[in-house]
Amino acid sequence: MINAKELAHSVQDYVVAYRREIHRHPELSMQEFRTTDRICEELDKMGVSYRRMKPTGVLAEIKGGKGEGKTVLLRGDIDALPVQEETGLEFASEEPGKMHACGHDTHNAMLMGAVKCFQQVKDEFAGTVKFIFQPSEETGEGAKAMIADGCLEGVDYVYGTHIASSVPLGHVEACAGPMHASAFWFKIKITGLSSHGADPYHGRDAAVAGSAVVMALQDMVAREYNPMDPMVVTVGDIHAPGRFNIIPGEYRMEGTIRTFSREINATLEDTLNRIAKGVAGAYRCEAEVELIEVAEVNINDPEAYEIGRKAAEKIVPGCVDVAKPQMGGEDFAYYSAYAKTNFFTLGAMMPDKDGKVYSMHNGHVLFDESAFEIGVALYIQVALDALEA
Repeated sequence: MINAKELAHSVQDYVVAYRREIHRHPELSMQEFRTTDRICEELDKMGVSYRRMKPTGVLAEIKGGKGEGKTVLLRGDIDALPVQEETGLEFASEEPGKMHACGHDTHNAMLMGAVKCFQQVKDEFAGTVKFIFQPSEETGEGAKAMIADGCLEGVDYVYGTHIASSVPLGHVEACAGPMHASAFWFKIKITGLSSHGADPYHGRDAAVAGSAVVMALQDMVAREYNPMDPMVVTVGDIHAPGRFNIIPGEYRMEGTIRTFSREINATLEDTLNRIAKGVAGAYRCEAEVELIEVAEVNINDPEAYEIGRKAAEKIVPGCVDVAKPQMGGEDFAYYSAYAKTNFFTLGAMMPDKDGKVYSMHNGHVLFDESAFEIGVALYIQVALDALEA
C-alpha cells in the first residue's frame, strides 16, 4: 500500500533544494523559460514522460502499472511577481525587481516532489496522474493557455494547492462551492479639455470628472447590486498628466472588480459604461471603458471537495479547516469548466526575526519550508483517492 506521508518525507530535502534554486531565479508571467527548462531537466532525470507547452509550462504524465483507470491532474503554477525581495534569505532572488512573493516556487517544488514519488510507485496504482506546471497565473493567462493546448484531455479530476503565509503551519483549508472571487481589470479614460488653472471655465476638467467617476463606482456596489452578493471595486491607479496650474484634459484610472456571482459578472461591462459615460458627460467630458476578465469565480466541485477533504484528513488529521471564500482571484477556476476540481490552501506561516508575519505579494514574505512535506503528501494522497473514487 502506498504511504503518501512516508514518500513525501523521503523527498523533502530534494524539494527544499529545488525550491531554493527556483526562488533565486524568478521569472514573470509568460517569461518562465529558464524555469521551464529546469522542470524539463528534472523530468528527464526521472525518466518521466512530458510535453513542453507553448510558450512556457510543462505537462507531465505517469501511467499506473495496474492498468487503465481514471485520470487525475495535479496543478502547480510557476510564475513570479515584479516585486523587489527584502527577506535577506541566503537564497533570495538574484533578479532585481522580481520575486516569488506569492509562493509559486513552492508550488513548482511540491509538484515536482509529487512527480518524483509517483514515479517511484508507478507500478502500484491504476489510472493516470498528470502534472501541469502552469505559467502565468498572476495575469490570468496561464490556465486558459494550458487548456487550449490540451492539458485537460481525458481528465476526470483536477486538484491544486496554494501555500499561504497567513495560515498556521500544519493546517489545510478548502470548501465546497465558491472559494475565490472572479477578478476583473478595468481601465477608464476620461477626456476633457485642458486650460489654464486660473481659467477653468475655458476647459473641461477631466480630473474633476474622473474623481466623480471614482466615487460613483463605489455607489455601484451599494446601490446597483444586492448587498447579499459580496462585491469589491477598487481603483488602484490614477493618472492625470499636467502641473499645478493646468486643468488636465485627460484622466486615466485602472482598477479591479471582485465578485462571487457569474450573473453579476455578465452585467459589469454595461454597468461600467453607463456610470463612467454618464458621470463624465455631466462634466462635459467623455469616457472610454475597457473591461478585462483576469479570473473566473473559482468554485470547488462538491464531489471533488469531499474526496480532497478526506485525503487531507489522512495527512493532517484534525487540522483540515473549512476555507472562508476570499476576494483574491485564482485562474485555477478555468479548469472547473472541463473537470471536477478542488483547490486547497496550505498553511506555511513563518514570522520573520522580529516576529512579524507578512502577506503574500510583499517583498518580506516568508514560508515555512516544513510545509512542503505536507503539500507533497497531500498531492499524492488526493490523487490516489481520486483515482479510486
